[in-house]
Amino acid sequence: MKEAEKVYKKDHPDFTLEIIETVWDDVQQKLTTLAQSQDFDQLPDIFLMQNMAGQKNIVNYPDIFGDFTDSGIDFSQFPESVTNYFNYDGVQYGLPFDSGTAIGAWRTDFLEQAGYTIADLTDVPWSRFIEIGKDVKSKIGKPMLSGQAGASDLIMMMIQSAGSSLFNDDGTVHISDNDVLHKAVGIYKQLVDEGILIEVNSWDEYIGSFTGEQVVGTIQGVWISGSIQTATEQSGKWAVTNVPSVDGVPGATNYTANGGSSWVISSNANAELAADFLKSTFAGSTEFYDTILPSSGAVANWIPAGKSDVYNEPVEFYGGQAVYADVVAFGAKVPSVNTGVYYYEGRDAVSAAITQVVGGADLATALKDASDTTEFAMG
Repeated sequence: MKEAEKVYKKDHPDFTLEIIETVWDDVQQKLTTLAQSQDFDQLPDIFLMQNMAGQKNIVNYPDIFGDFTDSGIDFSQFPESVTNYFNYDGVQYGLPFDSGTAIGAWRTDFLEQAGYTIADLTDVPWSRFIEIGKDVKSKIGKPMLSGQAGASDLIMMMIQSAGSSLFNDDGTVHISDNDVLHKAVGIYKQLVDEGILIEVNSWDEYIGSFTGEQVVGTIQGVWISGSIQTATEQSGKWAVTNVPSVDGVPGATNYTANGGSSWVISSNANAELAADFLKSTFAGSTEFYDTILPSSGAVANWIPAGKSDVYNEPVEFYGGQAVYADVVAFGAKVPSVNTGVYYYEGRDAVSAAITQVVGGADLATALKDASDTTEFAMG
């Protein structure tokens, strides 16, 4: 935001921006409180919201949001899969900022020891990934992946890559009768059973598993790159590619996302100024994105940013790969899905089901329980 202010001030020298940093949980609590009290004067002009929280907040607290109808912003320059998080009844309420586009990040030296290259993990289905993972583990003794026990991040990425969601377009629950979800949970269990994925107990252990060379790599939103690159001694030993696709699903892709956030203009804002500021920076300036990429690692959702020289520069840490241009291109191919108003409730219920299935429970029964739990939360 500080860099965006600098860019905007070049043509608007009297413009000033007050920036207040607040953790997301506190932002959500404040939004809830202000919506209930109708005290909209305390809303900031612009605030950042997690993508997965978009639909729920728009539906529950519509009076908080301004919209982008008259902003003049070309939202076709952002991936539809991302703009849809904040599109409700055909009206756009959020401007995508940081990318949650998923990557497979892998240690090329470990792959080479087992006789593989990054190309062998590109555009593959999960069945092929599992074959490679078993072979790699037998040769170098390392699992391919790690994941936090009780978390459903990988499952959610799997189903989105195949164009599926936990909710139907009409908002009803799509869990127990979701064939793609059944396949994804089955794949996850196989990964664990074969020792290709190891479960750890905390986020810190998850980060430590790949920076500490316990596993070959990770599949995660591109924001994980910041954590990967803390292992500076591993520079040149990593490469990035797309993610495996779900077998047996027509139209399944090798592209998905996890996380990311969008800018919202509040109903209390100087709407014209706020929209023009965002249009001139986050939705209109390659100079801006070129500046924040190396300093913050914030990868753009704005597709034109990927064509700049900075985005196309080779990244030494990733063996000279133009990682950021690749990721912007990946983002444009992520399937658009309906996250639903009750995304977090559904995700948590599926997380519990995954734990049960890994422990030996019947898959269909566990997902039926997750469906019932979600419907109860919605009721």
